[in-house]
Amino acid sequence: MSGKTIGAILLMVIAILIIVPIGFSGQADGNNVVVTYGETTYNNADYKSIVDNYFGVSNAKESVITASDVNEISSGISQRYYNSNQIFSCAMLDLSSNNNIRIDVDTSRITTVTPSMYKSALESAGITKGYVKITSPVSATGESALAGVMKSYETSTGKEIPTEVKDAANNEIYTETSIVNNTGASADDVAKIMSEIKEEVAKQNTTDRQTIINIVNNVINNYNINISDNDIDNIVTSVQQTQAVQDKAVDYQNQISDYINSSEGQSFIDSIINFINSFLNGGNSVKIDSSELSSNINNLSN
Repeated sequence: MSGKTIGAILLMVIAILIIVPIGFSGQADGNNVVVTYGETTYNNADYKSIVDNYFGVSNAKESVITASDVNEISSGISQRYYNSNQIFSCAMLDLSSNNNIRIDVDTSRITTVTPSMYKSALESAGITKGYVKITSPVSATGESALAGVMKSYETSTGKEIPTEVKDAANNEIYTETSIVNNTGASADDVAKIMSEIKEEVAKQNTTDRQTIINIVNNVINNYNINISDNDIDNIVTSVQQTQAVQDKAVDYQNQISDYINSSEGQSFIDSIINFINSFLNGGNSVKIDSSELSSNINNLSN
């Protein structure tokens, strides 16, 4: 390849670097993407097609959340039990970006749990990176989707989230959902309340129940919400549980960061290569490979 051609390509790369954020990866081929299906959806071809069309990916890794998976969580939190024909919620995870976590929820199907609620619970589990989309082929609360999201992270990274951490995150979702249902408060306000409480508890680095009760009451006083003593007790229990597993949550956060940092650079280069080659091939030009481009980019940066 001539020096002029390489120079032109490098100029194109610089332009792409300016307009495309680091960590970009197209989702068309499903690379670095995991889709987790509720088993009811997975076993119904029409439902699965609806979900696949919404996510817009192909060749993604697939995983299934069963009623047994959800009941293992809910039985100790909400005492609710689900049948195999009741698990609809589905999640897509793309870990190719090292940006802060982004969550999109299909509000036409997911009726209760909001992006801010998922974000708060995932942060409690040490999950702060990745792009998450959540939907269902039919109307669903979205509570069981959190289990699918966390399973997606485990499938993508090969790193299992400690059971205690998963329990704490799921307990937070169920607690917030219960408060929304009991008080009529907006889901986003409840998520804000929970985040403020967790932040203050973390500042004080405490698991003392009475201290957390005082923090909860102080935060709730800033909101126009009529909340029962039972709901306050559930918040305290949830936050106490979250605080108790923070060391393990931080450890998992580091594992995810290590995984992303080890793979994102080459994924980004490959994305640029695919884009440039599709552009060049349109003009019947030559193809370039990632090793050649990487070498020239390194020369520019040295």
